[in-house]
Amino acid sequence: MTRGESNPSVMTVTDMKRKEIHSSEIAAVLKELIRQASFELSIDVEERFDAMMQSEESQTGISTLEVLRENSMLARTEKLPLCQDCGAAIIFIELGQEVSLTGGILEEVVNDAVAEAYREFNLRSSIVSDPLKRINTGTNTPSFIHTDIVPGSAMSLTVYLKGGGSENMTSLKMFRPTDPVEDIITYIASMIADAGPNPCPPLFLGVGIGGTADVALVNAKKAVLRGVNVPHPDPFYSELEIRIREKCNETGVGPLGFGGSNTVAGVYIKEAPTHIATLPVALNLGCHSMRFRKAVL
Repeated sequence: MTRGESNPSVMTVTDMKRKEIHSSEIAAVLKELIRQASFELSIDVEERFDAMMQSEESQTGISTLEVLRENSMLARTEKLPLCQDCGAAIIFIELGQEVSLTGGILEEVVNDAVAEAYREFNLRSSIVSDPLKRINTGTNTPSFIHTDIVPGSAMSLTVYLKGGGSENMTSLKMFRPTDPVEDIITYIASMIADAGPNPCPPLFLGVGIGGTADVALVNAKKAVLRGVNVPHPDPFYSELEIRIREKCNETGVGPLGFGGSNTVAGVYIKEAPTHIATLPVALNLGCHSMRFRKAVL
């Protein structure tokens, strides 16, 4: 090959076919996900309420679950927020490495869409610009964005609206690697008992196990996004989820803390590799209004 000739066997990046997703499409999808999560409890959650009413041993617990079911119906039909705490907007993004984003900086696009959605749908703004100065931004932004680069040519967007009451009950414990699983179960149940009515049970409980402390905390949030009725694919962990739920329901906290046998609606574990000397366990207590929606572009 002489000087100046190109090598046809070498593919440059510009030769590769890439999927383009424009910022306007991302913004439109995010707004719709926020609308759905704010006003429409998922059918899976409503069905879980119905199942808990059948198994609830306390009449007060049954009555409370009936009220929660009615609340979800009114929110859907009357276009009212499921909760007066319209939540921090937590955005999980899985970005395929073959996707090309056009039209704007991703973080700015996300935050602009969140601000517009909260303004258009008359949702409460709950974000302060500084944790100590406590000045409300008035837009419910910035949102809290977690982005993972994944194989493929798709982009998934998950909106998770998290209220302050349940977020305040987040916990993390660094266990010793030699601690038995029973100690983890006991710890989780004790945290649920101590939380009492504050996180607005029945809870959708995310458990992050492994990784580093920060990874475990994020995984505890990701865990509840698996799907309300989707068990862990590993039988070891799916059995552990059942054991944790049963132990937590023995606390008797019950729906909204009024007593009963349905304190936890579901347990969702997300595990991660970890250091030989560590065993972090993080808890994300999702309230009864499990507000999340997902879309794939």
